[in-house]
Formats: sequence, structure tokens, C-alpha cells
Amino acid sequence: MKVNVGNTTIRIERRSTLRWWQSAVASVLAVVVSLVLVGFAFLHVGASPVAVYREIIQYAFLSQYGLPQTINRAVFILLCAYAFIVPIRAGLWNIGMPGQVYAGMLAAFSVAYAFGAKTSVNAPIPGAIVIPLMVLGAMAGGALYGAIPGLLRGKLQVNEIVTTMMLNSVMLWLVAHMIREGGPFMGRTAEGEGFSLPLAARMPQLWNLPLTVYATLILAVFLSIVLAKTTIGYQIRAFGASPAAARYAGIREGFLCTFVFLLGGLFAGFAGYHYFAAVPGVYKIPKSYNDFGDFSFYGLITGLIAQNNPIAAIPVALLFGGVASGARFMQGKLRLAFGIDYALLGVLMLVIVAFQALAYYRLALERRVPAAVPQREIGESRVESPHH
Repeated sequence: MKVNVGNTTIRIERRSTLRWWQSAVASVLAVVVSLVLVGFAFLHVGASPVAVYREIIQYAFLSQYGLPQTINRAVFILLCAYAFIVPIRAGLWNIGMPGQVYAGMLAAFSVAYAFGAKTSVNAPIPGAIVIPLMVLGAMAGGALYGAIPGLLRGKLQVNEIVTTMMLNSVMLWLVAHMIREGGPFMGRTAEGEGFSLPLAARMPQLWNLPLTVYATLILAVFLSIVLAKTTIGYQIRAFGASPAAARYAGIREGFLCTFVFLLGGLFAGFAGYHYFAAVPGVYKIPKSYNDFGDFSFYGLITGLIAQNNPIAAIPVALLFGGVASGARFMQGKLRLAFGIDYALLGVLMLVIVAFQALAYYRLALERRVPAAVPQREIGESRVESPHH
């Protein structure tokens, strides 16, 4: 699009690529704009925006209680971002993170249940065996559940967005059956939530953080290498760029679609294990498990903002994790209306996505030089046509 203003032409051009520093600048500006916009809402309810943001930062990133919560939530978001990034690199949309998280969660607790974990919080079960099996079970459960829409997409061309959303609902109600009204995973106190894991089945910690945190950071590097440097990574990118050309080159569509969703489901299943079986203070399937299903969609936004880069997704996930934990604490301490934390997160996500989209466009100014009027030579005469 172009607009002429006097002797200047203003063009809006789309960039072919967005460099990392341009994306970073757009994200920083978006955060500033979001804080300003939400600040008006705080003023409306009689709270100082400066005080609000100070409480959020102090609790989420400087408190000995808030920082671990921020990191654990960020890891959950980051794993869900991986679950989105792998299929989207192939041009496929995984909207089934909640269902895959639940599948991994149920598989992990099934392993613990099989070893008698429901009997008592002090049940003498072999933790060195049960914990690795729970991790593997969670990954396998999420992967198998994620492979369903991939297989349907690759073999029958069934839209993956529709199938993943439908499978989310199926797993949501399956979890409800397992932990409520006499379900096999219902807690010993019958309070509508799952049983608590025995002490022996809880993930060890390093520096007050479960080992799953460090594994997730290692996975970011591993996944980046796989997507950028390996044959399967090249096939995923090629299929995402042009499915027709990829098929012509011999890439098997059925296998590739199933593989990327299987891998995405594996990461989502690991997220389910991390938050419900490894985070201190949880160690069970709580009543509010469906809130974490909704929370998994932050992984989708994180992946989009990070431009499908697993390493770039780390600071974005940390930002959302910090805002989620700090805003809830701030809401209670300052006695603000319920939902103000969701408003802050919602505005933050929308503005960041909008700024990321706008960053792909730039203004180009072009000054037009007026055409020179030809000058007559001295003594030159002009002969008019007799018809003029």
C-alpha cells in the first residue's frame, strides 16, 4: 500500500523475515504499552499502577516463595509451547494441549496407582523405579493421545484443529470420572480431587526446583538442534513450507503428520507430569485441573511470539509465568476485584501478538523528484500547426 503526500511517497512494505532483535524490540514495546493500558484499569478501581506492578515484580521474581512458583508455571507453559512449535513448523496446528496434558497426567498417576500409591502418603513404594516410570508413562500417554489427530490428518485429511479440540473435551470428562464420585483416583478424603502422591514417588529437587525444570531447559536446546540440523527437522520445515513440494520430494505425509503430533503430545504429557506430580505443594490432580488445561493455551501464544523458536520461548514463558503468579498474589494483597489478573494477562498477550504482527511491516519513504521542463535553445522558434 502506498500514499502520496506532496513530493513524498509513503509505502507500507512487508518484511520477508523478522530478525531476532526486531522481534525483541516489538515485544518490549508491547509490554510497555500493555502496562500503560492496564494501568488505567487499576486507576479506575482506586489502585496505583506503580504499586501494583511493584507487588507483581517483587513476588514473582524476588520472593523466595514466588520465584519457584513463577519458574514452575513458566516450565509448564514452555513445555506446552514445545507441543505447539513442533507441529506448527510443519504447518499444522496443535490445539490439543489440554487433552494431551491430561493424558500424560492420568498415565503418570496410573503408574503410581499400580504400585499402591493410593493407600497412604507414606506408602513404601520403590521411588527409584516409580518416578522414572511415571515420567515415561506421562510422555507415552501424551504422545499416543497426540498421535490420534496427526494420524487422522495424515491418512484421511481430517482437519487437525477440529479433532484436537474435540479430543480435549473427551479427556476433560475422563479426568472428572477418574477423580470424582468414586473414581479409582479419587482422594482418600473424597473431596472431589485425586489422591496425593506418596513421599517416595515425588520428584527430587535441586536448588528448591524439581529436576523437570532443568530437563525442560535441556529439551529447548535439543529441540532446536533437531529442528534445525537433522534430516527429520528439514522434512518438517519442508512440509510446512510447501506440502505439495514435500510430497513430490518423497516426504511421507502420513508419517510426518503423525510424528509431529506424537512429539508434540510427548511434550504436553511431560508438562502434565511436571505440574501435577513434580511441583511442591501439588502432587495430586486438584479440583481446579481444568484451569491448567486453559493455562496450557499460553503455550500456543508463547510459541507464536517466539516465532516457533524453542530457545526464544524461554523468556516469553518466564514473563507469562511471572505475571500469572505475581498478579494473583497482588490481587489478594491489594484486595482488588477478582479477574484483574486475567485482564492483565489477556491484554499483555493480545498486545504482544499485535506488535509481533505489525513488526513484519515497515514504512518506506520515497521522495519523488519533479520532472525537468525542457528548455528551448536561443533562436529556436515553434511552428504551430495550421489547424491550431
